[in-house]
Amino acid sequence: MKNILICNRCRFLSVAHVKSIETVEIQTSAVCDMCKETIEKQLAFTKGVTSAELDVKTAIVTVSYKTNKTTIDDIRAAINEVGYDADERKAGKEAFDNLHECCKKDAH
Repeated sequence: MKNILICNRCRFLSVAHVKSIETVEIQTSAVCDMCKETIEKQLAFTKGVTSAELDVKTAIVTVSYKTNKTTIDDIRAAINEVGYDADERKAGKEAFDNLHECCKKDAH
């Protein structure tokens, strides 16, 4: 009987922690298809991100993520880590300097 109560209790807890997925659009400093590949790959390995698609023409990345696993600020930070601006958050100088020349926002 004790095992049944624990099992029922676990089922109740898993229902209480329903995962919410939200979508956000983030303006980046991406300029080419290489940027698209870099940003999408980075976000694919970012905890909580379920999908990411960058439109090179607008430099906007559309990201779906699990709200119980990550935040918009964490997603912006992940984009910054590979050298790109994300909304008002600027990439660090070192990360930006490591980008290929064609991927630097001032190169075009």
